[in-house]
Amino acid sequence: MGIFDKLKSQARNRGKQGSDTAEQKLNEKTGGKYEDQVDTGQQRADGTLGMDREPHRDRPDQQ
Repeated sequence: MGIFDKLKSQARNRGKQGSDTAEQKLNEKTGGKYEDQVDTGQQRADGTLGMDREPHRDRPDQQ
């Protein structure tokens, strides 16, 4: 795996973690009343930003 692939993976992981934290806080503040809507919004945002995709596994490791 090249250095840029590692950096992309780290950024994706941080972005996903931030997205999950935001979802959790929104659900806490609303008492879970809008949980379905918040979940749908998070999935759309993750999809738009490409965080729902897995890194390329079919590429050979670069050294």
